[in-house]
Amino acid sequence: MTLSKAKQSLYRARLFQHLDGLVTAPSAYELHACGLTQYLLEHQESSLSNLTAHYKANEGYLNVALRVLCSQGWLEQRIDTTTNDIQFTLNAKSSQAFAHFYLYQDVVELIRFSEGYHERKFEKAPFEKMYAIFQKLSQSYHLEDTPNTITQEIRDQIFTHIEGVLLGPTFVRLAINGMFHKYFMQASFKPEEFHKDAESFERLLDMLTYFKLFTKHKATYQFTDKGLFFAKRASAYGVTVSYLPTLRKLDQLLFGNPMAAMASGDENKEGHVDRAMNVWGSGGAHSSYFKMVDQIIISLFNKPITEQPKGILDMGCGNGAFLIHLFDVIEKQTLRGRLLDEHPLVLVGADYNEAALSITRANLIQADIWAKVIWGDIGNPEQLAVDLKNNYEINLEDLLNVRSFLDHNRPWNAPTQPERPTTSTTTGAYAYRGQRLSNSLVEASLYEHFLKWAPYVKKFGLLIIELHTVAPKLVAQHLGETAVTAYDATHGYSDQYIVEVDVFLKILAKVGLYPHQSLYRKFPNSALASVTVNIFSMQKTIDYT
Repeated sequence: MTLSKAKQSLYRARLFQHLDGLVTAPSAYELHACGLTQYLLEHQESSLSNLTAHYKANEGYLNVALRVLCSQGWLEQRIDTTTNDIQFTLNAKSSQAFAHFYLYQDVVELIRFSEGYHERKFEKAPFEKMYAIFQKLSQSYHLEDTPNTITQEIRDQIFTHIEGVLLGPTFVRLAINGMFHKYFMQASFKPEEFHKDAESFERLLDMLTYFKLFTKHKATYQFTDKGLFFAKRASAYGVTVSYLPTLRKLDQLLFGNPMAAMASGDENKEGHVDRAMNVWGSGGAHSSYFKMVDQIIISLFNKPITEQPKGILDMGCGNGAFLIHLFDVIEKQTLRGRLLDEHPLVLVGADYNEAALSITRANLIQADIWAKVIWGDIGNPEQLAVDLKNNYEINLEDLLNVRSFLDHNRPWNAPTQPERPTTSTTTGAYAYRGQRLSNSLVEASLYEHFLKWAPYVKKFGLLIIELHTVAPKLVAQHLGETAVTAYDATHGYSDQYIVEVDVFLKILAKVGLYPHQSLYRKFPNSALASVTVNIFSMQKTIDYT
């Protein structure tokens, strides 16, 4: 049965609100637990600098947490470009929302408790803890006994957040372990077919049945249309869930050791993120954007062979999915694809993360595609160019440079000319190891970042799929229509730097890189756009059509 557009919109909104919940629950609870929200209630407003001093907080991450509340419509922010301080002010929803942040305690404790257990498996102890929270949620935490203390709107918002913390990691584990295989999707099944602890798994399925994701008939279960919708989009939860290692240490990030999450890793594993899960989630969630670049690729590799790039460099190759997609398009739909024997396509996958490189190598081998897979730092294209030339006789400028969702995740490099630009227009919250970075400094850093790449993209341009933030006030007016709150929090707490679409385009134009207007795409195609796809060239009139 095909879902109506109305149903799809309804379920998509629920998914986005689940993602909101994964980051809002720990952010709101930590601000409640330390007394900061009560302080705001008593004073009605306060500056970020004052709150930082009063609570001995790490200003950068505190700014991220407070901005989360703004994006959820529970607080207002005003950035003073003169003093570089931020003023936070209560609104009509603040008092009721703040008074019920205690409801997040159980799921925050669950996030922390789960640290001692496998991220991908269902284990008994965390399941029992999760099931106890579900029982409280199914009974509405008995808030119906005090109906005048909270509006239905705020109640539903908080309950949906809690639901998201329960279901998000559950969907990811089920997907990774094969529960969303077509066998289970297409037929009814019994719990023992999937998990050896049939009794516990049956209770889990009963919980999912409560949320109308399954139907139960006697001892068998079957997906509902709603369940299939979420099952097919399980990877959309993967990126946010992969940051649970950061979110479970939020108390320390805000008021203690700002490196608590990063430092919990070792030489084989990042501490702040489950990178393999992140790559899995990214590959699934981003695949739809890959198709948007096909027109550019087909046009470029249909040109006379002397006008074509020698190949492609995918900087930040992740799991190799983008590189595999590009090769498939070129091989099957272009002139170059018919001439690969005479003019082989040079493919290079580069990444800063060794786990991503290993996954890319494995996926390229499985796809029977030959490519160079090397370590590279997006913040140092000069070194990458030297390595390619010295080790493989490849000139970086002879390749089409592409990247997906990477420039915001560059290692922080302070700008050498921080006075440019002097006035920032972004509303983002940015930090480096807990210290707050001024928005003008972040814009200046992004300018210098692309300035480093300019010499290597003169010939064939720079193909970018990028993530963006949206002003909190606008996000709050459109809850359920965007995943920006989750992006802002996970990226803000892990020292990443997403800026608004207009800010991004403005900075690239200053570098001398201009988008191809007819190929430019943004998603959604509105003021809420959080993803853009385009090829940037140093020629305003370059032809890719």
